[in-house]
Amino acid sequence: MAATSADSQNSQVRVRLTTRDADLVLEDNAPILIPTSFRRYALSTLVNSLLKSEKSVPLEFLINGKYLRTTIDEYLTENGLSPETTLTVEYARARIPPQYVTSFEHDDWVSDVDVLSGQSPRILSASYDGLLRVWNTSAQVLVTSPGRAHGGHGSFIKSAKFVSPDQIVSGSFDRTLRLWRYTEDQDGFSASLTPQLELYGHKSSVDSVCPHSGSGRILSASSDHSVGLWSTRKSDAPAAPEALVPRARTKDGKRRKLSETTLSQRGPLALMQQHTGPVSGAIFDSNDATVGYSSSWDQTVRTWDLVTASLVDTRPISSALLSIEHMPSLHLIAAGSISRVIKLIDPRVSAATVAAMTLKGHKNSVVSLARDPTNEYTLVSGSHDGTCRVWDVRSTQQEKEGAVGQSLYTLPRASLEGKPSPAVGDGVKVFAVCWHKEVGILSTGEDKVVQINRGNDQT
Repeated sequence: MAATSADSQNSQVRVRLTTRDADLVLEDNAPILIPTSFRRYALSTLVNSLLKSEKSVPLEFLINGKYLRTTIDEYLTENGLSPETTLTVEYARARIPPQYVTSFEHDDWVSDVDVLSGQSPRILSASYDGLLRVWNTSAQVLVTSPGRAHGGHGSFIKSAKFVSPDQIVSGSFDRTLRLWRYTEDQDGFSASLTPQLELYGHKSSVDSVCPHSGSGRILSASSDHSVGLWSTRKSDAPAAPEALVPRARTKDGKRRKLSETTLSQRGPLALMQQHTGPVSGAIFDSNDATVGYSSSWDQTVRTWDLVTASLVDTRPISSALLSIEHMPSLHLIAAGSISRVIKLIDPRVSAATVAAMTLKGHKNSVVSLARDPTNEYTLVSGSHDGTCRVWDVRSTQQEKEGAVGQSLYTLPRASLEGKPSPAVGDGVKVFAVCWHKEVGILSTGEDKVVQINRGNDQT
């Protein structure tokens, strides 16, 4: 036994070191012999010595697309590989947990958040007080949307996104979508939000909106079991369904609009109604605006042909789904569930299995997802357990149900700091997450704030 242990300590394996980071490429990437007893830290020390770096760069290592979390000897044994094998080992800068930066305070729960890129990014928030707000990164409100009497929503807003630098779309519990004109003053410290279009078609709450600026189209998800397809252009949109437009009667019996503002009203290009439960999310394919995906409480992810407004494919999952995100380079759909996990689903008809991976760690429903704008393998989730979690889908292990991933980092609510810890799975609910390259990870919740966490790719 002692001899076997000694052999393990002295054995070597041939490795070829590669990286996708242009700043960390080795001049000579010919295979080298290293001890199989090496773990991540020893490998990181080795690569830094080969790079002759003035300052050590902490690194992570991947073999066959998965993070090395053991010794190389253990990896070879677990995968049935011989030490005679030449391993290709990819290295990348280690990440640090995104650190808390600041919070933007509101008067009520904050349901959604989005960021407009630019020299000075703008942050859009939607609130249960029925108002939209646009902020600069110094936490100053540039504009607050008008209320119901002046063309705003008649109830709390569930979702809002920038369509373009001068247009915003919102969806509300009042069953409507609204398009807004956003105009910023020359001083950069004030702006205006003017309602343009009032969109009718859904018969229940509009819980999610997703615009595609290039095609001028919007997808909506509603608790009425339907996915809506809309145009951002008044001239393209059909008339609003008369039966859905609310009216009030004057003393002489004539009907008038509830709003004091005359606002153009339009209907959907299509309502896709094949779901059998509330639709929690609807998104465009990141590479093809004629394809859409939706998630639902009916435990399915569905693929839509948006040209013909027809159902293409249905992928059944074992629990109600509350959020959806596309990971295009991996050909996967990430879907957050009521069962506290994230399922990674291959929506292609040719896929051999429905769920390619399961991400575990949350203690309550996963209600929002956003992918990393700089890394095709990474995404962030928001949960009713009061946390956001950052995941790398390459960090997985095999279990009975298949590939299972654990989160890299957990981001708690800063609003709870110094307060007693909530019961497991019963924290301050997170409602939405957004990941922006410059601003960082933004999250909203019932603590009435937009919280910002930001990190970088180096420990």
